[in-house]
Amino acid sequence: MSNTSTSTVAGILPDAQALQLLLRLLAIPGLSGAESKVVEFLHETLIRAGVSPSALTMDGANLRSSVDGEVGNLVLRLPGTLRAPRRMLVAHMDTVPVCQGARPIQRGRRIVARDKDTGLGADNRAGVGVLLTTALSILQNELPHPPLTFLWTVQEEVGLHGAHHVGLRALGKPKLAFNWDGSAADSLKIGATGGYRMNIEIRGIASHAGGHPEQGVSAIVIASLAIADLVRNGWHGLIEKGSQRGTSNVGVIHGGEATNVVTDLVRIRAEARSHNSKFRERIVREIEKAFRKAAKQVRSAAGKLGEISFDGQLDYDSFRLPLSDPSVVTASAAIKAEGCQPNLGIVNGGLDANWLTAHGIPTVTLGCGQNNIHTVNEWLDLDEFHRACRIAVRLATEV
Repeated sequence: MSNTSTSTVAGILPDAQALQLLLRLLAIPGLSGAESKVVEFLHETLIRAGVSPSALTMDGANLRSSVDGEVGNLVLRLPGTLRAPRRMLVAHMDTVPVCQGARPIQRGRRIVARDKDTGLGADNRAGVGVLLTTALSILQNELPHPPLTFLWTVQEEVGLHGAHHVGLRALGKPKLAFNWDGSAADSLKIGATGGYRMNIEIRGIASHAGGHPEQGVSAIVIASLAIADLVRNGWHGLIEKGSQRGTSNVGVIHGGEATNVVTDLVRIRAEARSHNSKFRERIVREIEKAFRKAAKQVRSAAGKLGEISFDGQLDYDSFRLPLSDPSVVTASAAIKAEGCQPNLGIVNGGLDANWLTAHGIPTVTLGCGQNNIHTVNEWLDLDEFHRACRIAVRLATEV
């Protein structure tokens, strides 16, 4: 954990001003694909601070995404006053459904949701606040800085679509990149797993469940046999096969309309993850194998079988940056300047850094105070948030 000491960074916004910006951001609705109100707030705040409208662009990532989104990624580019490679600061704007309607309130050194049945949305409005605080600190106090790009992405929570479809030309070819999306400010994530999502459709044969069940082929039975096979053979949940590690999950099942009908259609959504791309592909093959095998086990009295179809896609591939990467080295130095030791690690979920790194922009991910994300018990650690802001200003100004 980070220590509790504080430091001063010349020119950074006062904590009280950063807090007010954060509270306003937390109260703005913005599910994945519906981030327009967040963009409006950022745009208006930056223009009032003196940003030229020509420095702000929307990249149209929403038009290339499979999600029908309102807006694309918001990009702010600032010319440098110091000669150094361009640096990019990143945070995603969208929140998960449990956070819709959040009303943030401060309780001691925490921010929580006022309503007990609502998440806070600190994932990732805290990251958005870190970037906005940093940009305003530079603009209002004319802090010297290298060329900078600020990237606020969309649709992270539903498959990293904003980072996947980012307009690279708008970014200005950054050489170092720092993403805020996590807990403790000393957290430094240098890698993440890869994720594959799949839709599985099982077509059986309908029949009357009371009069002639033997004439049908139950898609539900096929699904049940396949899932049981995956569990029995260690290909569901946490997967450990020798030195290889991964996870899989059957997360969504839709099927059936009545108890007196043998169900002829089931649709399933599942996923597979691993830091090893070859092992992730193996997990996907085992899932497909289990469902095909199950389909051959269920026959009607006439010997008819059901059918299985698969439709999958790679959401993001795994990555791991070397300790010598400039983004890792620079972020480590900024964390140490705050009196903390960098807590290096890799994560088992996807990050915008997955796609940015795949696009040729090696990106590390830092924390900004989030806790218990995606739940009604979510809360934000204010000390970690303010520490994250100081680290971000250092990364944006110290070369």
